[in-house]
Amino acid sequence: MSEGYEALRDGAAWLDLSARGRIVARGRDRARLLHNITSNDVKKMAPGSSCYAFLLSPQGRIQADLHLVCFADHFWIDTEPELREKVQRHILKYRVADQVELEDVTGQTAAIGVEGPTAESIVLPAGGHWAAPFTVTGQPGYRVYCAASEMAGLVAQIEAAGGRPATLEDARIVRIENGRPVYGEDIRETSLPQETQQMQAVSFTKGCYIGQEIVERIRAMGQVHRKLQRIELEGAEPAAPGAKLTVGGHEAEITSSVYSPRLGKAIALAYVRS
Repeated sequence: MSEGYEALRDGAAWLDLSARGRIVARGRDRARLLHNITSNDVKKMAPGSSCYAFLLSPQGRIQADLHLVCFADHFWIDTEPELREKVQRHILKYRVADQVELEDVTGQTAAIGVEGPTAESIVLPAGGHWAAPFTVTGQPGYRVYCAASEMAGLVAQIEAAGGRPATLEDARIVRIENGRPVYGEDIRETSLPQETQQMQAVSFTKGCYIGQEIVERIRAMGQVHRKLQRIELEGAEPAAPGAKLTVGGHEAEITSSVYSPRLGKAIALAYVRS
């Protein structure tokens, strides 16, 4: 077991998440536009609040996922590294007459994940940084945002408070142990929200938005034909993405798989047919 994995599982670890996309949305119509094109209730967000949401196609398929943070005069959008341009294109496609400007601030900012059972005990002194309650692994913790030039100093403070460095591979193992999917591996352009079981991203009371009709129709029907689940495999060898196997008599397709040091066997996330 690596030190970073152990810190994520049993202590506190820090992760360099600066490759993730960070976009600022400004303009008087920002809340209305983001409300109309995301799956969560943006209009009810107050400064300081945050949420997880999907961008859907009109057919209800997930085009991207993102974390939103509300500020008094802008929204902060955090998304997967490979989605930063796609998210901006999607928002601008539906902007039409809305007064909304987007600024990609990925290059001049940094993001640090502080994650693990004791992560909340690491309290950073006030400064030019700020935090939001997002984690990669599904462990307790938070994400710190700062100017790129401030990152080294913040990491030193985190390590002085007991945080240990962990790699993105360490984080991937823990996230799969926790059944936490990621866009691009487990959540795909063809996925429906209910298939992913990440329904914290969806509001059923907000009214109309892009893709809502399909999401509501599935809810009315009561089920989808497959659901993303964490499964345990026989032996220590992870399965390849796309591999097919049978789980409890049902066909399953692997999306991501790792060896779990905690369980001493391979585990995976897979879409299991119902």
